[in-house]
Amino acid sequence: MGYDHHRGVPRILLLLPTATYRASDFVAAAAGLGVDVVVGSEHRQALSGSMGDRAVVLPLADVGAAVGAIVALHRRSPLDAVLAVDDQGVVIAAAAAACLGFRHNPPDAVAATRDKAIMRERLGAASLPQPTYRIVSPGADVVSATAEIGYPCVVKPVSRSASQGVIRVDDAIQADAAAIRIRAMTANSPEPLLVERFVPGDEVAVEGLLTRGRLEVLAVFDKPDPLDGPFFEETIYVTPSRQPPAILTEIESTAGQAAAALGLREGPVHAELRIGPAGTVTILELAARSIGGLCARALRFGAGVSLEEVIVRQALGMGLDGLTRESQASGVMMLPIRSAGVLDHVSGQESALAIEGVVGLDISIPSGRRVVPLPEGDRYLGFIFARGPTPQTVEAALRQAEACLDVRLR
Repeated sequence: MGYDHHRGVPRILLLLPTATYRASDFVAAAAGLGVDVVVGSEHRQALSGSMGDRAVVLPLADVGAAVGAIVALHRRSPLDAVLAVDDQGVVIAAAAAACLGFRHNPPDAVAATRDKAIMRERLGAASLPQPTYRIVSPGADVVSATAEIGYPCVVKPVSRSASQGVIRVDDAIQADAAAIRIRAMTANSPEPLLVERFVPGDEVAVEGLLTRGRLEVLAVFDKPDPLDGPFFEETIYVTPSRQPPAILTEIESTAGQAAAALGLREGPVHAELRIGPAGTVTILELAARSIGGLCARALRFGAGVSLEEVIVRQALGMGLDGLTRESQASGVMMLPIRSAGVLDHVSGQESALAIEGVVGLDISIPSGRRVVPLPEGDRYLGFIFARGPTPQTVEAALRQAEACLDVRLR
């Protein structure tokens, strides 16, 4: 169900957690389409002062209460779609859209993407290629689970994203230390840990859009920096992928099957997969949202259309015909936080922007703010964007630009 064209201007509720990077890009995309935007967040001060009455405070930690507030808002001032921009709001958006008769994913399918243990169980039930795993309940012994699977393993909390709390371990001593470290991070809300066999090989990300259960792949990103641990901080994403055509076909097919196994049917998905040395494709994870951080700025469709605009169009049932990714290569580098401290300044930005092919640089943590590296950290220092004739030139431009930057902590 799309918006009622007879009612006039379409109206969309965007769920924007306080910590999201993505508020301005989604709001700008909706405004560019002539869509009336209502923003929902946990705190009114997190919302733009210019939003006026089009801002609503929602308890994003309480699905039932948030859905009730959205339904009440719709009765007062009808909406045409509810869209979450980050993990924190996806279950609320699905449940609210289901109540209101909008395009939506089944809420339990979305919930499965937010719990890595449930995700593993559903992917396993569909016989999809995924890492051998064990679920370890709070307080239970992680070392025995890693010994069952065999080293190297990856230990992770079931609820976090962006590689937070994900640690590779190569023996029992490391496994025990990793469990203590991760459980300290989740002490306020104890949760099971997931132990997986480490899958070697190249990692790729798939950006796609589901319509009535059919996955349209918008982009496949290579991650040219090895992600071998002990922590898994992502750096460079470049598209189009340099994987062979047969492997790309398998990647796209596996991502589509994973979405179906989880029960997803509508909206953006972001999948992470690995290609082993023998060319075997393994699904790691799939999220019911688009790519995180500011990475979506690396994608453009048609005549300069942003990924956020594509997602808003689809949520409202607007046309998407002919929207394919631009022909040139593009990429983004997520600037890693290499050590803990308080950010003083980042110099060399002008030199980085002067590198041929670099089209943008955004330092997303302000001076004076504390920075924390993985596995405890949950934010990047910033993002560099590049475009060029080939993936190789884009990757080279991103590396050159990062080398120009001097990050000073105090």
